[in-house]
Amino acid sequence: MSEGVEWALHSCVNLAWSGPERAVSAARLAAWHDLPAAYLNKQLQALARAGILTSAPGPRGGFRLARPLAAISLMDVVAAVEGSEEAFRCAEIRQQGPGAGPAAGRDAEAAECAIAHAMTRAELAWRRALAAQDLDEIRQRAERQAPEAPERLRAWLAAQ
Repeated sequence: MSEGVEWALHSCVNLAWSGPERAVSAARLAAWHDLPAAYLNKQLQALARAGILTSAPGPRGGFRLARPLAAISLMDVVAAVEGSEEAFRCAEIRQQGPGAGPAAGRDAEAAECAIAHAMTRAELAWRRALAAQDLDEIRQRAERQAPEAPERLRAWLAAQ
């Protein structure tokens, strides 16, 4: 998973802290964590295409949350940034080289690669866990860890 996912998740929480009326530019969001603005902008655009953020052009434009954090799962953000393709793709290497042979058994379960089956089950569990956790839970935990963070961000944004 790319670091863009982490950046996108932090950006969503930061946008919630900035307030619903404030649009924040990619450059400002990037500056808060000393990230490259052009690369963060790509992640934010992906979130906008997925309906997680809205964007407005112009000097007073920027990004806002399109829906409440409680309505955005971690899986929503991962899929927006990384895409929805499976992480593991079986290339059927068991059918190559001197060890190649016909798939055992006649039914689909017996013919499926045991490694592909295990990886698919693991990925499904991972996706379900990400889908079960929303960004409001993340925001709440972040605020318990650093209660001053939301106000510090708002003050920093107001000073610019």
